[in-house]
Amino acid sequence: MQEQVYFYSDCLRLSGTLYIPDDTKAGERRPGIVCIHGYSGRPDVYMIPFTRRFMENGYVALVFYHRGFGESEGVRTRNIPMEQVRDIRNAITYMEQRPEVNPEKIGLFGVSFGGATVLYAAATDQRARCVVEIGGLGDGERWAKSKRTHWQWMTFMDEMKEDRIRRVMTGQSKRMPYLELCPTGPGMTKILDTKIKPGEKYSEGYPMESVDEALTFKVEPLVHLISPRAALFIHSERDEMVPVDEARILYAKAGEPKKLVVIPGVNHAEVYEPVNPEVFKIPMRESLEWFNTYLK
Repeated sequence: MQEQVYFYSDCLRLSGTLYIPDDTKAGERRPGIVCIHGYSGRPDVYMIPFTRRFMENGYVALVFYHRGFGESEGVRTRNIPMEQVRDIRNAITYMEQRPEVNPEKIGLFGVSFGGATVLYAAATDQRARCVVEIGGLGDGERWAKSKRTHWQWMTFMDEMKEDRIRRVMTGQSKRMPYLELCPTGPGMTKILDTKIKPGEKYSEGYPMESVDEALTFKVEPLVHLISPRAALFIHSERDEMVPVDEARILYAKAGEPKKLVVIPGVNHAEVYEPVNPEVFKIPMRESLEWFNTYLK
């Protein structure tokens, strides 16, 4: 069963879909999973296969658009990490109110930048009983620098200074196409252009303010606070969007129970079923095993 749902975060109406197992009996309360999308804001393309599998395996799964994306209210395509963390925490509260969900058994699942925000949410909200992140990052500034050469970074920071003034004086941030704001390697560029197509849904572009806010977003110092709740880290070995070392650093600093899965020879978005159905089976299997162990 699927249900179009809405809830509020900082007085903004967020839009989502709730996936409920067909065999859920009246009065039965199932474990719930809050599923979080990444920076491009296209859960309609890559998140649905994950949520459907969770539902088919007995979980109530919620996938929603962060503020500013899809049908959710807010400044269009504006990625502010700490606002998204609040969206996640409010999504947990919403799930607690659902009669189909056991409020004591709610887990978090996030991909790409959503992997970083679910870790932060889990570290700061004890209601998250366990967490799975795929392709996330531990330090926003380190991640942003990894996407540019030294001279490109200096030029970008000069542009950022101008944009900070623009925001203060006009209330607007310069908007850029996704791949200009978040450059990546040729493999991921091809995937984004042909499979995920962020520009197709968000032709207005993404504000520079989003990267500025990411520079101070650091999960790494907090990840140990998730323990003794369980954290699973999954990453693609040849990730052109988020270096695999981000996962290794996060895993090293996390407490037990924890697990790191590095998928050899594949790129960032190959974990998505529409991009590579065979690779998708690996994070799907690992995630289900994790939730079956620590959430059911």
